[in-house]
Amino acid sequence: MTDGTADSEPTVAPESDSDVETELSRDMSLFDITFIGVGAMIGAGVFALTGFAAGLAGPALTLAFLLNGFVAIFTAVSYAELGAAFPEAGGGYLWVKEALVDPNGFFAGWMSWFAHAVACSLYAVTFGVFVTEFVVYSGLLSEGFVLFGVFDRLLLEKLLAVVVVSLFAYINYRGAEETGKAGVVVTGIKVIILTVFVGFGILATINTPNWPAKFVAHPEFAPNGVIGVIGAMGFTYIAFEGYEIIVQSGEEVVDPGENVPKAVFYSLMIVVPIYILVSFAALGGISVGPELAAHANVASDAPTWRLLGNLGELGIIEAAGQFVPYGVPLLLVAGLTATMSALNATVYSSSRVSFAMGRDRALPAVFDRIHPEKRTPHWAIFLSTLLIVLMAIALPIEAVAASADIMFILLFVQVNWTVIKMRKTHPDLPRTFEVPYMPWPPLIGILLQLLLTPFLLSALGLELGLGPDSHGFIALITTIIWMVLGIGVYYGYSERKEIEKLEEETPTVATEQAPATQRRARDQRLLVPISNPDSVDQLMKTALDLAAERNAEIEVVSVVEVPRQTPLSEGREFDAPERDVIERAMTYATETEHDIPVSGTVRIGHDVGKAILNTVSQDEIDLVLMGWRGRSHRTDYVLGSNVDQVVTQARCDVLVKRMSPTDDIDSILVPTAGGPHAQFAAEVARAIAHSTDATVEVIYVTAPGEAGADEAERILKRTAAVLEDVDVTTETIEGDDVSNTIVERAENHDVTIVGSSREGLLQQLVFGSVPEEVGQRVNGAVIMAKRYIGIKSRVTRWFRNQRN
Repeated sequence: MTDGTADSEPTVAPESDSDVETELSRDMSLFDITFIGVGAMIGAGVFALTGFAAGLAGPALTLAFLLNGFVAIFTAVSYAELGAAFPEAGGGYLWVKEALVDPNGFFAGWMSWFAHAVACSLYAVTFGVFVTEFVVYSGLLSEGFVLFGVFDRLLLEKLLAVVVVSLFAYINYRGAEETGKAGVVVTGIKVIILTVFVGFGILATINTPNWPAKFVAHPEFAPNGVIGVIGAMGFTYIAFEGYEIIVQSGEEVVDPGENVPKAVFYSLMIVVPIYILVSFAALGGISVGPELAAHANVASDAPTWRLLGNLGELGIIEAAGQFVPYGVPLLLVAGLTATMSALNATVYSSSRVSFAMGRDRALPAVFDRIHPEKRTPHWAIFLSTLLIVLMAIALPIEAVAASADIMFILLFVQVNWTVIKMRKTHPDLPRTFEVPYMPWPPLIGILLQLLLTPFLLSALGLELGLGPDSHGFIALITTIIWMVLGIGVYYGYSERKEIEKLEEETPTVATEQAPATQRRARDQRLLVPISNPDSVDQLMKTALDLAAERNAEIEVVSVVEVPRQTPLSEGREFDAPERDVIERAMTYATETEHDIPVSGTVRIGHDVGKAILNTVSQDEIDLVLMGWRGRSHRTDYVLGSNVDQVVTQARCDVLVKRMSPTDDIDSILVPTAGGPHAQFAAEVARAIAHSTDATVEVIYVTAPGEAGADEAERILKRTAAVLEDVDVTTETIEGDDVSNTIVERAENHDVTIVGSSREGLLQQLVFGSVPEEVGQRVNGAVIMAKRYIGIKSRVTRWFRNQRN
């Protein structure tokens, strides 16, 4: 919200506060978002699934991981382009919905929600397995324990899965900032321990006599042939879904157009080598001893890949027990942190997808409800958690992994097609990263990923049986059931509700409007954004003076700011303070002698600055008058986030007024150095002087002994000509410091009006050093003026200067 105040308290519902909003705004760095992606990728995929995948691919598992990285890059580029262009919660669901006809969008969200939820249940079950193994390893429980006559090992694992899912659901309920910090910590721990595992594993491998035979002796490199290798790729492909989670967080990332693509590629560059090295260390470093062979139910001379396959999710844990000092507890800790970071990321992303679908009414409206204090989608988190828990309890771990793989593959296929489609349907989309050699990379990605699914199911059937107890069969049936359920939800509910939502939703709530006959009845339109009630009188007084001079009508706007996770329509319940401000401004206007058409609007938006800019564009505004309370508390803004954004981006004239203790205006100071902004400042001074009968002093500051008296005189005359019907004096003043000289002279005046000193307006250079310093230091009212200079005007002025 703004009256121009950058860091003022947001005037929303009493229970909201600025800390919550800052917590949910763009505060994730490239480092944070990369680690969220890495945390999602290096989870159960490297710990729980490496053993299973070794049983499918054999020693060719290293090749399977390498090829998976190759396949993943063709989808990663699609995510990089779209994630940078659409940094919003919802990810692939929103893109598919935008580009492809219904019901593609619904099913993209439906599959994405289920895929993240099922992946999360995989990590939860793995967490339960690792905790239970840790307890057994420590000797607190025996191998075949039964607690209280009820809790055997399997039941305890499931119970622990439910507990840890609930924990991370609570973390997400608390907000995105805690989520990002938790992910960075556990991912850092995990990477360090995996580095130790790889180091000791490679050392154990090269110290094993004839160690290359574990990898290359025919036919052991790929014992199940191509089916086994590609099946292992499909089985572990879930490990590469981290870039979906990265784009889910795009709306909270600083500079998403640059950082989202970087995070996508950096995360792949980190995890693919880790997967390859971990599989190499596990296959080469482990030895098949009698005790371990008996535990895994394999022959004492069995190959290491078969041993790892039979050990399943505990494969690399047992491997670490052989060649890493304190390897079992160390890798269990790494496995626990890995599953925790992946849990954290997938609870976050699954709830964001379901929230986005609830916002679009693709799912019931309960999914888009926002907690009044935490301002997070608590119902989406809760209901996603229920789905996660159900899958964790009901399905075997292999079937869970396969189901998630199938869903992600189908989603990625849709995303790859979407990036091709959007090149035609959205040619003007701001693309900070573009997929090269279009359309070939996404088409290759579609083809390669479609090949993974049948091989995945075949490999699971080959390894585990083809009957109804086969994990591949269970995964396929689970997928079919979910898709059939989705068809029922879409045609029975979503299709109708989405149409109703499009008809009803509007992000703007008008509190007062001028009669239709008065709108655009004058030459110009003046916009006054206000949020602070104390600023109303002074801003409206200046606005009315300017409107009278310019034959303009006035639009007063106050913005209700809501988080990006919150639907705009939900902001209506917070609009009471804004309505009061608008009514006060309208009342002030009616009580003056000016006969100026004035309208008032409460606008609901996710970003105050953008809401004002949208109003400027939509309503064809000619001049914006904003208020400013004083120095910004943040070093990354000059005047404040909202003021900076409007001043630098608005395609119209902009005035920023610093309020004064008094409304009385008897004298006005106009410092000038020439140029269009200074001329604009003189026009503003004339408008105020006409209304208040104030005198105007125009000054030109030069350094002592500096030549150029003729230039100073010429500029002063040109400025005085703008003020020809006003009581005006002009003077050239010598001063060592321009800002100090203006500040000292300003003490004798009620208002100082200063134009921008440069036209290259960067965020840290909003008006220029002199106007900004004057605005900070002068005790009375200060108005900083920036005239909008389009490209055509700039070219014209350049040629004119060349002639002169």
